Amino acid sequence: MTLFYIVVATLAGGLLSVGAAAALTVGLLTRVVRHLVSFSAGVLLGTALLNVLPEAFESTASPFSLFATLLGGLLFFFLLEKAELYRHQHHHEGDSHHHHHGFDAQQAGRGGWSVLMGDSIHNFCDGIIIAAAFLADTRLGLVTAVAIIAHEIPQEVGDYIVLLNAGLSRRRALLYNALSGLAAVVGGVTGFFIVGPWRAYFPYLLVVAASSFIYVSVADLIPQLQHRLSLRDTVLQLAWLAGGLALVLLATHWLHP
Repeated sequence: MTLFYIVVATLAGGLLSVGAAAALTVGLLTRVVRHLVSFSAGVLLGTALLNVLPEAFESTASPFSLFATLLGGLLFFFLLEKAELYRHQHHHEGDSHHHHHGFDAQQAGRGGWSVLMGDSIHNFCDGIIIAAAFLADTRLGLVTAVAIIAHEIPQEVGDYIVLLNAGLSRRRALLYNALSGLAAVVGGVTGFFIVGPWRAYFPYLLVVAASSFIYVSVADLIPQLQHRLSLRDTVLQLAWLAGGLALVLLATHWLHP
């Protein structure tokens, strides 16, 4: 029964957080679409720096090795984006939008695959956390699953916006986010059988996940915000960025088990 509880909890955690994020985002898109890149940058940076990395550094792993993993992760996602840009260099330019020459090749996939990979790793780790909690106590497992769903929602909002910003349709972005959410089930089942041996590697997986969120924020999203704006628009941009950070901060401090 414990394995059944783990599968149900991780499945619900992965899909409910994605569904809630999509519902929130679709509602936001109709009113504040131009502010969502700022909000997404805040969410991803907040998730990485206020949630994922502190959890990794609370472990007994060496800080030097964790920072080395962070550096390696940033370089890896830089190379991954390079590969994606080269792969899309022959992408069709003649769509119905009047972009500059090379726009599609420049934008297609930017940040999308990196954030999906990082999110999948993070969801996998969440699955292991849920499994470990259920193995300790069923009630603790339920509380942990609810808390993870809650703190995943702002992150999934950010991921969903990144995928839309990378040129994916809403349907495809939702599908890929849902598939990424299923990594929690894989992590839960894995954790049930081998949670002990994997525990030593858990902090490094978290750091790799964090590196993807940091890279996408700093390399892809924030540069889009660096334009000369009016004072009002600058204040709004900063407010939405701060709103993303605040949402993650609240989820981390008030909803973490």
